[in-house]
Amino acid sequence: MQNAVLRSTMRAWLCVLAVLATLGGTQQVASTDTVLEPDKLREVESSLISIFGMNGRPKIIDRTKIVIPEEILNLYNEQVTAPYTMDSVTFNKPGVHTQTANTMRSFQHEDSKIDERFLDHHKFRLFFNVTSIPQREALKAAELQLSRKEITDDRTRYHKILVYDIVKPGIKGKTEPLVLLIDIKTVKTNGAESIKLDVLPAVERWLAAPKKNYGLLIKVTTGDNDKPPSRRHIRLKRNTDDADADWLQQQPFLYTYTDDGHFKQRAIEEVLSTRQKRAAQRRQHRRKDGRQICQRKPLYIDFTSVGWNDWIVAPPGYDAYYCEGVCPFPLTDHLNSTNHAVVQSLVNSADKKMVPGPCCIPTQLNPISMLYLDDQNKVVLKNYQDMMVVGCGCR
Repeated sequence: MQNAVLRSTMRAWLCVLAVLATLGGTQQVASTDTVLEPDKLREVESSLISIFGMNGRPKIIDRTKIVIPEEILNLYNEQVTAPYTMDSVTFNKPGVHTQTANTMRSFQHEDSKIDERFLDHHKFRLFFNVTSIPQREALKAAELQLSRKEITDDRTRYHKILVYDIVKPGIKGKTEPLVLLIDIKTVKTNGAESIKLDVLPAVERWLAAPKKNYGLLIKVTTGDNDKPPSRRHIRLKRNTDDADADWLQQQPFLYTYTDDGHFKQRAIEEVLSTRQKRAAQRRQHRRKDGRQICQRKPLYIDFTSVGWNDWIVAPPGYDAYYCEGVCPFPLTDHLNSTNHAVVQSLVNSADKKMVPGPCCIPTQLNPISMLYLDDQNKVVLKNYQDMMVVGCGCR
């Protein structure tokens, strides 16, 4: 069943690559058209959107108002530069139990009239709308990131941050809200690096019952006597003197890590074996008669040239590669053939009318990391399985 899904996905993806190559002026795969009709373009775009797991092409209202958090940008850069990271679709974040997560999303606090009730700097209610997380994805981790302002002459030295899940809102002037403490952290006030708190239980509850998402209550106290601090250290809300550009990156962020079910871990031994085979293919890529033996060839997919850079933040394009070449008889070891392909090649050599010869196809595919805006204008970092050809063979 899994192989059938993979073949179906690859067929759809190769069709997309063929048209993208034509539209973008890159090397063509299967299409010889130079102009694509609008309905065909929409069909191809729909296929790509489906592969990305979205319901439709995002409608970006105002790109200038969308914040790409530095945390996501840093993780994206780590994903695309680490030598072994992209041989797996999972994220590698020390200290965060992301498990098999291959999708990271960021959420910002949504302003409301409730904010006006919190006049002090040490207490605030944060609300994050997480309804854009698809039900089919499994939540693995959730973090609340809070920025800090360094206090060098603070006598208290320590501040305590308490995070509560608001299980039931209170009634003004009558009852207090029902809250559940989900994380607590003590920090030195002479530090300025952001802090992260585990809010997985709250987000799990919100996803199970979206209408009962009443937000998070954050309290900051002094470390010694649990009294409200006299000076602001944790930045829960914007001050009047905060510049727009500064606050965009310093505001509270919620990060979620989910698994879309396409996780496939590869062993280091398999990765090294694949690279050794690829090196061998480069050394033996041409037959004596001049025809090229089955090998990987370059194919660059340019998202910018087809107008998808309004919602795809990074990369502007990527090397997809493709497989082309003959599968000679007899098949050699470096062609990464199966036993079935060897038998098929033998039968074809005896009677070409009986069965066709083996075909040159991808035998190993790697994921790519993409940073984009979803249909609710939320920032998403996702690792997509089987998007880049690593090795070719005769099958």
